[in-house]
Amino acid sequence: LLYVRRLLEAGERKTAGKMIRTLVKKTGKHREAAVHLAALRFRKQWQHPDSSAHKSNELTSQEKKDGFKLLFDGRDLDGWVGNKKGYLVEDGNIVVNPAHGSGGNLYTAGQYANFIFRFQFQLTPGANNGIGIRAPLQGDAAYVGMEIQVLDNTAAVYKNLHNYQYHGSVYGVIPAKHGYLKPVGQWNEEEIRAVGPEIQVTLNGHVIVKGNIDKASENGTADHKQHPGLKNKTGHIGFLGHGSVVHFRDVRIRDLGAE
Repeated sequence: LLYVRRLLEAGERKTAGKMIRTLVKKTGKHREAAVHLAALRFRKQWQHPDSSAHKSNELTSQEKKDGFKLLFDGRDLDGWVGNKKGYLVEDGNIVVNPAHGSGGNLYTAGQYANFIFRFQFQLTPGANNGIGIRAPLQGDAAYVGMEIQVLDNTAAVYKNLHNYQYHGSVYGVIPAKHGYLKPVGQWNEEEIRAVGPEIQVTLNGHVIVKGNIDKASENGTADHKQHPGLKNKTGHIGFLGHGSVVHFRDVRIRDLGAE
């Protein structure tokens, strides 16, 4: 019952619905009456979600005033290009499906130079993904564009990370502060602001990256590799699958135009 409640709070209605139906069907005897009644209450909540619950994929009134636009409406992937087999729409979320080539890359059809990109994401244990910015549609976005790391830093497999590999880092170039991710399974809110060479990443209200890619790479990059994409003036924004299930929602952007 606690798990069902957490699923409902997280907006995972499809999974919650299956569990509620099972609970209602398999309880009802005298010793299970309390569970049965609780399941019925959850079923009512599932059928008629409370208006105060999180409403995914909607702009706030302030975002509308500021000129933000939704990039994902919670129903389909219109306006996106790339590996649509590796990304599914489930319960109003974009879900990476690693069964299809690690998930691959899913990009905005449009290109953006300067922007504020906001989204929410939910990690699974050991999850690894990334946000490609100013990226072309072909090649490794971490080098031919830029990749803002999306990672479950707490996983044991990542215990020996370089500082430029932690969640939120401009991969290989600017390290992020860490310690601000919510526990795995909870939803995180992130904002990426890119204006010229200035990149700022805010995670759950905390600025974890604030740097200049020109200055950060003038004497070579942190990972000592070539990153020609740092010179890109514009490009696509995308999700970069690395073989893990990750959920995304509330994907929106404010286009600040060219320099």
